[in-house]
Amino acid sequence: MRSMFLHCIRSSLTCCLICLSLAPLAAQENWPEFRGPTADGHTGGPPLPMDLDQPSRVRWQISFPGKAWSSPVVWGDQIWLTNATEDGKQMSALCFDFHSGAVRREQVIHENDSPEFCHPTNSYASPTPAIEEGRVYVHFGSYGTTCLDTKTGDVIWQRTDLKCDHFRGPGSSPILYDDKLFVAFDGADVQYVVALDKQTGETVWRTSRDIDYGTDNGDYKKAYGTGRVFEVDGRPILVYPSAVATIAYDVETGKQRWKVYHGGMNASARPLMTPGGLLILTNGMGKMVAVNPSGQGDITDTHTVWMLAKGVTRKPSQLIVGDRLFMFSDKGIASAIDVTTGEIVWQERVGGAFSSSPIYDGEKIFAFSESGEIHVIKPGDTFQPLAKIKMEDGFKASPAVLDGMLILRSFSSLYQFFDTEDH
Repeated sequence: MRSMFLHCIRSSLTCCLICLSLAPLAAQENWPEFRGPTADGHTGGPPLPMDLDQPSRVRWQISFPGKAWSSPVVWGDQIWLTNATEDGKQMSALCFDFHSGAVRREQVIHENDSPEFCHPTNSYASPTPAIEEGRVYVHFGSYGTTCLDTKTGDVIWQRTDLKCDHFRGPGSSPILYDDKLFVAFDGADVQYVVALDKQTGETVWRTSRDIDYGTDNGDYKKAYGTGRVFEVDGRPILVYPSAVATIAYDVETGKQRWKVYHGGMNASARPLMTPGGLLILTNGMGKMVAVNPSGQGDITDTHTVWMLAKGVTRKPSQLIVGDRLFMFSDKGIASAIDVTTGEIVWQERVGGAFSSSPIYDGEKIFAFSESGEIHVIKPGDTFQPLAKIKMEDGFKASPAVLDGMLILRSFSSLYQFFDTEDH
């Protein structure tokens, strides 16, 4: 099975290279984790083109088999993502050449005789890798976390002993901070956050979730959220959403700093911080709260500033541009929210469903639907659509962007788009 799967990748990669350009980049940045270098969907660099449906904008396109919703990460001239067979019996790491799209490495990480159940809307390779100079960290939930050498593909370390019952498949992505790799395991049976030494994979700390879920039903205890480190009152804190509540931890010890209850389950949106210092948290069931993160203990009643439960995203993360939050919901509703008050500035039905998280290029917001439509809007106090592009198939993975080049993973392909005038 392994050889057949890899042969399919080689064949389809060879056949589907188009619009190839080998010109070097004028400036190279990195996209090291889910939602990019600032973890909030802001791309930096030059603006992106809007006419992505024009063949001249496609630098290359690669089609390959498998079912996976992990987003691409980029370091130097390498693009990494994870992949899996639809039945979950094989889980892999793939590396592509940034300039040409050619496959540079295809490496099976796990082979599973009897994979656990995964809901059809999820995949066995949904967590996005984390990458840094010389190392990429690929994570498949309780199936395992592996650190690979990006030059040789050698396994530097691997952990397969961190377990939970994901119940409907894994989703949380790992994140790097200083010398640690943080991962959340919010299963139907156990729920905890672990910090691993990124050099060795050894456990630095492991902290069980201190949450009153209000039920014994494990389905209401699971979550898929990716954490984020913020500096609050001069100290870094690790903020990790879960079912029912979000908890902030001391990054060095794992000790709980504060906890806020917001209800819900299946939390997946990454936390955001407003220009005024409020944390925006989304509960996975259509509710969003803004919290003052300077408290201690249970801060639900004392530090919750506002709450919104209309048109809120359940799966995608949101964007903050200035004092406005922009989001595209699972039910096809686009919204702009005042981040200070939580008031709705505007809401428009754009259609479709969204799982992929939007990006902002400094001028425009791009959102990618499951039906393959790319919506481009101008941020502001009125709904200002700029373009609507129809692609061959849909999107659940979120994009990566480098120096004005868009790297986009659809259900079946990996694309790179570029501005032909500048590249």
